[in-house]
Amino acid sequence: MTFFNDENGFVVLKVKARGHREPVAVVGSLPSANPGEWLTAEGRWVRDREFGLQFRADLLKSSAPTTREGIEKYLGSGMVKGIGPIYAKKLVAKFGEKIFEIIEKESGRLEDVEGIGPMRRRRIKDAWAEQKSFVTSWSSCIRTASAPAGRCVFTRRTERTRFELVRANPYKLAHDIPGIGFKSADQIAQKIGIPHDSILRACAGLAHVLQEATGQGHCGLPVELLKEEAGKLLLVDEAIVQTALERTLNERKLIWEKVGDEALVLLPMLQRAEEGIATRIKRLAGDTARSASNAAIAAPNYPPIDFEKAVAWCQTKTGKELAPTQRDALKQALSNRVLIITGGPGVGKNNFG
Repeated sequence: MTFFNDENGFVVLKVKARGHREPVAVVGSLPSANPGEWLTAEGRWVRDREFGLQFRADLLKSSAPTTREGIEKYLGSGMVKGIGPIYAKKLVAKFGEKIFEIIEKESGRLEDVEGIGPMRRRRIKDAWAEQKSFVTSWSSCIRTASAPAGRCVFTRRTERTRFELVRANPYKLAHDIPGIGFKSADQIAQKIGIPHDSILRACAGLAHVLQEATGQGHCGLPVELLKEEAGKLLLVDEAIVQTALERTLNERKLIWEKVGDEALVLLPMLQRAEEGIATRIKRLAGDTARSASNAAIAAPNYPPIDFEKAVAWCQTKTGKELAPTQRDALKQALSNRVLIITGGPGVGKNNFG
């Protein structure tokens, strides 16, 4: 194993392959990777400019090794707590190819190996069961959701806890893992039996609609518009959407805010971002209670400008005449420490960049 990213499952492996004298590089995604395993890969050969010939795998599947050499590497890789290279060698010497069956069904016999007592034996058995459960469960996740392996991988330090959480709420995948969205999480949820009209699903749908709105530049949506769009996405009764909205607002997973006469719903992180930006702009724009040093820093580093004369000179040089609103924006920019210019496409905002 040359490289393994336990956050997304991206892996670079050196594999002994049939028909090749030297190990070949295989690149793809796996929920886990351990030396000694058998690997099945589907994909294509490519020649990378930097790394040479590689097999880019669209699908990777691993299985436990069957040869003594492979089993020893596999167990000695550290994937089973309580077994390192030394104990791996001892176990394979004692039990040969039957070692996996011994660990799973007759773990008491492990104590026949020198250095393995009741405590280490239990640790080995529990670690083996946990590893097997993890790989089986996430392989099932990949198959049922038709999702890339990298999207079903969690950090190995907390994989068991997180898997149980995801079984209870698959929509956490859309929140926690970059690259997986509501639709993929929804497929998994349906496969494991979460009802189409569940409040859990409706809550996730509301958050998804708000997240999609950010792509159009919105930090929030009017309440009625949010409910309408969520209803279209979820295809459930309005009452379910309303109940989900009330729950998410009560749990502060979504934020309600009144802007003018309109009630908006926002994602908490975007509300915090807006407030943070506003606070910093206010601080930059403020000019009261400044110390002498701060005042010096705030002072412009260019000489006084005769605005009308400067504008006339620029217009003559460029052959372009500023619109009244552009003249006003330019004048404000010269007299204020901070200026925010808004407007739709084509109003000339970039002229002040």
